[in-house]
Amino acid sequence: MSDTTASNNPGKMHFMLRSTTPITAFSQNMSDMTEEERNIMHQHIAYWTDLLNQGIALVFGPVLNPKSPHGVAIIEVENAEQVSQLIAEDPAIIAGLMTAEFYPMKAVLPK
Repeated sequence: MSDTTASNNPGKMHFMLRSTTPITAFSQNMSDMTEEERNIMHQHIAYWTDLLNQGIALVFGPVLNPKSPHGVAIIEVENAEQVSQLIAEDPAIIAGLMTAEFYPMKAVLPK
């Protein structure tokens, strides 16, 4: 659904992903997580860093809103089916530490 004229990559689609966790007490430095939760979150960060290095994720990270902590990613993919697959393969989703929703967007990228 992306307006391909707004992108440097015609034919690509852009989506905004929003991830949330039922554990609202997670601090930014992960000090209040169990060791297992910390390990999963490190795997989650590594997973998204790899997607960033591949050019799929354009940006990702936590949103520092103390009343509504969540993560955001902007991704560029070939088709909408890829989005569900990327979410399903996220270690934090697999472990049940996070849920995610996504929406198509019209991304305007630098030239």
